[in-house]
Amino acid sequence: MSEPNGGHPSLRSVFGDAIELDGEGGVYRIVAELTVGGRAYAVLQSDEMRKEGTVEVFRVTAGPDGHPELETVEDDDEWETVAEAYDDLQFGRDERP
Repeated sequence: MSEPNGGHPSLRSVFGDAIELDGEGGVYRIVAELTVGGRAYAVLQSDEMRKEGTVEVFRVTAGPDGHPELETVEDDDEWETVAEAYDDLQFGRDERP
């Protein structure tokens, strides 16, 4: 099963509902996969983050083998844009510019 995320398999189709990130510690639930500005992103959440009501945003890219890989989003504006798109997906948007 593929999702519209840059032409590569969805994270869920490769990893299931959760993923363990090297160097990050712990298991993260795949909360959402979305495309913003033509780029694929994943919204992940650990159990601790769920308690705090926070999420983490990662850019999804295709690795050399074609499987999805995650990149940390360093740019604050990019992170905010994706987080807002996720919020819109979850809660809808009452105001539109």
